[in-house]
Formats: sequence, C-alpha cells, structure tokens
Amino acid sequence: MTRALRLAISGASGRMGTALLSLVRDDARFELVHATVTPDSVHAGKPVFLDAVHQLRFVSGWASAPAIDVVIDFSGPAGLAAALDHCEAHGIALVTGTTGLDGELDQRLTKAAERIAVLRAANFSLGVAVLTRLLKEAASALRSWDLDIVEAHHGRKEDAPSGTALALGEAAAAARGATLDELAVYAREGRPGAREVGTIGFAVVRGGDIVGEHTAMLMGQGERVELSHRATDRSIFARGALESAAWIAGRAPGAWSIDDVIASKI
Repeated sequence: MTRALRLAISGASGRMGTALLSLVRDDARFELVHATVTPDSVHAGKPVFLDAVHQLRFVSGWASAPAIDVVIDFSGPAGLAAALDHCEAHGIALVTGTTGLDGELDQRLTKAAERIAVLRAANFSLGVAVLTRLLKEAASALRSWDLDIVEAHHGRKEDAPSGTALALGEAAAAARGATLDELAVYAREGRPGAREVGTIGFAVVRGGDIVGEHTAMLMGQGERVELSHRATDRSIFARGALESAAWIAGRAPGAWSIDDVIASKI
C-alpha cells in the first residue's frame, strides 16, 4: 500500500487553513505533519486537533519541520516567502493560493519553479477553472465587444481586485493577443469621455460574508453575454487545493496550474 503523503499547511489558522484542516483530517491520502501560523498568532503552540490521537501543534516557523512531501500555502506574502524558502531548501513541492504578491516575490516563485514543482492558482475552484476556459473562448470570438469583470468578496479581504479577477482578465487579454497591463482599467474616476476600445474594466465589491463571486460581462450592441461563478462554501477551494497537492507531489520541477490537474482527469 502506498504511504500517505506528508503534508504541511502554511497559514493553518486562517479561513482556508481551517477549511483544509477540516478535510485533511479524514483524507487517507495525507498525513498532516506540520502546520504554521504567524509568530503573533494566538494558536501558536496549541494543538491542531483537539483529541488524544493527533499530537500535532501549530508552530510559527519551519525550523522544527519534519520530512515533507508537499506544502499547501494560504497565508500571506511573508508566510509564503518563508514556506518557499523551506521548499527550495529541501526540494518540496509547493501549492499556493496566496495573492497580493509584490513583483519580487512573484519573480521568486517563477524562478523557484526551475528547481521545484510549483502550482499557483488564484482560485482552486473547478468551476472557476471552467469559467476561465469559457472566457478565453468568448473573449477571442467577440473581440470587438467591451469586457468588464465584476467581483465581490467579504469585507475582510485585503487585495482588490481579487487574484481570481486578475487571472480572468489576464486570460481574456491573452485571448485577444495582448497583456492585461495594456488593457486594464481599474477605476473610471478621473477618466471622462467615452470608453476606450479594447479595454478590460474591473469593478470591486467588498462586504458581509461573501465567499467569492466573479462575473465577466461581454457587452455588444443590443446583446450581452455574462459568465458567472458564485462560491457559497469555502470548502470548494480547500478540496481543489488538496486535489492539487495530491497531484503535484513527486512531480518534476515546473510551473504547474490547476488546468494541468483538471486535464489529467479528463
């Protein structure tokens, strides 16, 4: 029988970390061996699971980490940087959904993929992956139509637009033979006059407990196409991350994507 994959979770006390813990506990594919939190977290030093069977405790770093097969990171830029340091030093595969990265950390991840397997996704939902594919096709077929991306999340989300919205915009821009840097309009204020042809607009909503909603609006003359995805349960992202971790463990170095995971199942 194949042994369970030794899993570490970076950002284990956050919303996504908590969702991962609730699923991985009963997932025979994995053995959770390390769970990190921020140094000032109230969870540091406390048991991960409140039972007599699991003895693992939350820790604030990687110095005590045992042998690991794959790391799932949903922390923040600082937590991701620390997890990446450990993965590169020990040849561990990394799955990360952390967004809001600066250019330096983004470049670090790109370079790290030359030495370890790295799977990055702004959203681990299967539905969002399909939405992205549909948007690519629609943006290419309807090149002259205006395109805006509207996203909504809970009021505690820090980055805006969301990483998923930006990923959708990048996919649409590429389908039209351009880059998002060339086409993106992040605010209409201070931009009087008619809309510039070919631009991709973004609108952001923050409030309540919205898990995540994304709508791509393609607007033509006399008709409109809307492609939407609404998440109502955060566990969908955790399930996708675990599927990705099971898939990438032991893979060759490279920059992998959620599409690679989906393609392997078709």
